[in-house]
Amino acid sequence: MKPVRVIGGGLAGSEAAWQIARRGFPVELLEMRPARSTPAHKTPWLAELVCSNSLKSFQIDRASGVLKEEMRLAGSLIMACALEASIPGGSSLCVDRLRFAQGVTAALEREDNIRIVREEVRQIPDDDILVIATGPLTSDPLAAGLRDLVGTDSLFFYDAIAPTVEGDTISLEGVFRQDRYGPPGIGAYLNCPLDRKEYLELVDALISLDPVSPRDFENRGHFEACLPVEELASRGEKTLAFGPLRPVGLVDPRTGRRPYAVVQLRPENLAGTLYSLVGFQTRLSFGDQERVLRMIPGLANARFERLGTIHRNTYVEAPAILDTLQRVRARPGIFLCGQLAGVEGYAESAASGLMTGRYVSMILSGVQPQPPPPTTMTGSILGRLSQTGPGPFQPVNAQFGLLPPVEDTGLRREKKRAALAERAVRDMRAYLDLFP
Repeated sequence: MKPVRVIGGGLAGSEAAWQIARRGFPVELLEMRPARSTPAHKTPWLAELVCSNSLKSFQIDRASGVLKEEMRLAGSLIMACALEASIPGGSSLCVDRLRFAQGVTAALEREDNIRIVREEVRQIPDDDILVIATGPLTSDPLAAGLRDLVGTDSLFFYDAIAPTVEGDTISLEGVFRQDRYGPPGIGAYLNCPLDRKEYLELVDALISLDPVSPRDFENRGHFEACLPVEELASRGEKTLAFGPLRPVGLVDPRTGRRPYAVVQLRPENLAGTLYSLVGFQTRLSFGDQERVLRMIPGLANARFERLGTIHRNTYVEAPAILDTLQRVRARPGIFLCGQLAGVEGYAESAASGLMTGRYVSMILSGVQPQPPPPTTMTGSILGRLSQTGPGPFQPVNAQFGLLPPVEDTGLRREKKRAALAERAVRDMRAYLDLFP
């Protein structure tokens, strides 16, 4: 049997290849790294995480937690490897990036039905069934082929990487340890509190500096969930204090009160040698970044393992292009998945690849594929890709608002979310019983 070709070895491509192979069908997984790298990747490993080491909350009362539970039930490779490589991160599923990527790579290399080919694909193959999961850093030649295929330009938006600081260079004087809403003095996060004067000085510095001049691919619009911190600062004096620098759920032990604002540092690995600045993605020049970051309490003498950068994120206008199975309407044998298909987030990308792999396997088995019901988080996210909404299409991530409401509209917010989560997991179990 001719192998199914999956182009792209990121989260979505790795998950799609795994799902197809585990159902007995041969797969050829094509990944251009390390023969050709990207501006954001640092290693040759598959499923390398480039923006953050957090897969967001794994609590079932959060939308992302519901999605992870559905993926776990569906036999997700990405979830299994993430749990294996997990490090303390409060209520978030945080991973040691290197261990995670190495774990995914090793699992795929051990799978007899998968052949990994390290070469760049420069044009779209004429296969009967093809999976394209090249993600936010799709190479220019392949992106050109996609534009020809779908008959419209792909869309681009800013995707900013947050800086990473070496743990042993953080001054702990005035910095306190606590997870949001967790007990003081305990937790994975380090918190750098700012009083009003320090906060306003930081905001003034951010808006006074000129960001790196955008290139052509960076002029196609912003994605609101991943804005550079200087862009947020320019929107108003208190935007950051109510956004990524919000202090809710935190108590400064020096004062016994909530700080005016706080920059959170999240551990990047189990050893705690690296911390990333939560929500502090930026497109400032490296020199300006260092000057601004050293204004943050605890970071005056810090060493930065990585400073913020901008890389291209490529995705198609999904509602105009894809059907309910993430197939290109113009060529139904071609599946798009991951961020290229219009989802946003690590878990969302992997979930998209998971379902793509399952759809392909169903077709190869002679079964008419069906997507998960819209009452599931997976089904609601992927369903949005083929539905035209108001305004321009923006990438989709896990949100309770995507789910149909529960019958009892009188429930309080927490109980309503609990009911939505319970129904989602129950309906996903029922779907998997029908399509194992």
